[in-house]
Amino acid sequence: MRYDYSQITKNLLSWYRENARVLPWRSNPKPYYVWISEIMLQQTRVEAVKEYFNRFIKELPDIEALARVEEDKLLKLWEGLGYYNRARNLKKAAIIVMEEFDGRLPADYDKLLTLPGIGSYTAGAISSIAYGIPVPAVDGNVLRVTKRLSAGYEDITKDSVKKEVFSELLEDMPKEEAGAFNQALMELGAVVCIPNGKPLCKSCPVAECCLACKQEVAMELPVKPAKKGRKIEEKTILVLEYQGKYALHKRGEKGLLAGLWEFPGLEGRLGIERIEKLLEEHQIEEYTMELLGEAKHIFSHVEWHMLGYGIRIDKECPEFENQEMFSELVWADREQLLGEYALPSAFRTYKEKL
Repeated sequence: MRYDYSQITKNLLSWYRENARVLPWRSNPKPYYVWISEIMLQQTRVEAVKEYFNRFIKELPDIEALARVEEDKLLKLWEGLGYYNRARNLKKAAIIVMEEFDGRLPADYDKLLTLPGIGSYTAGAISSIAYGIPVPAVDGNVLRVTKRLSAGYEDITKDSVKKEVFSELLEDMPKEEAGAFNQALMELGAVVCIPNGKPLCKSCPVAECCLACKQEVAMELPVKPAKKGRKIEEKTILVLEYQGKYALHKRGEKGLLAGLWEFPGLEGRLGIERIEKLLEEHQIEEYTMELLGEAKHIFSHVEWHMLGYGIRIDKECPEFENQEMFSELVWADREQLLGEYALPSAFRTYKEKL
């Protein structure tokens, strides 16, 4: 039997008005603010996003500024959020909005879907929250809440299931309060019907309408396939310092962390003797080396296990550009490294040791 989501509207909205967290993009739901916040919130906790959002808006206060920003500055503002193509897509979309929509995000769900980086969820969020257009915004929180409410055992990773939830919410949601309804469902999933651990059913404003709660199966839902194991990659990271500057390498334009800066590294887990031999091969005779320790970073399908070395070159060396090991490196002082170059959070452990 199809679940009727209209039955939860009154209690859900009342709860949301009294308990909604105060967030900068909620206090002033401009279309631009909603857009930036929703992209940032993908894969990142709300509390962490607040600081990023405020800094981003201060530097790039509108779509025109976003369209004109240099990529290095954009990526620096995004540093630590991960998934850097999302930031690149923001700029691509901003350029299109400036050229085709007079600098305003279109108040049209279908037109929003044509912009780079905007999928059905983000288009639904912008449409409903910023423009009051009655269209659902179905993210992971909403899928979890709806499947617990309906005691549905369908696989929420399937597009057909997402489309079904979208269609049902579209029919049942309050047309005059679409934005509040969407945000209330998201909020419920974030703070009550939580993803990890037991849901707080005693605090839930719609528990009396929840079939999973009544049947005591909430911990079984939602259903999704088990995650595949990640590939482990061993890496040796070199934090090279020479004359007060640190070596950086720019990754290629394709693949993992494309186009971002990193500390130079080598494949595999190399011991001190192997590093000493490598330095000797490149005529580096006087240096100070310290072990910076191990670090681990988890990507969606790959896990990096890193071992870091700090190497301060104490004596003037032959021209680096004439040596293959150094030909593609740039050298930045600590202020430049921290303020200008975007280093992925994978290298945070070693960056913090500078």
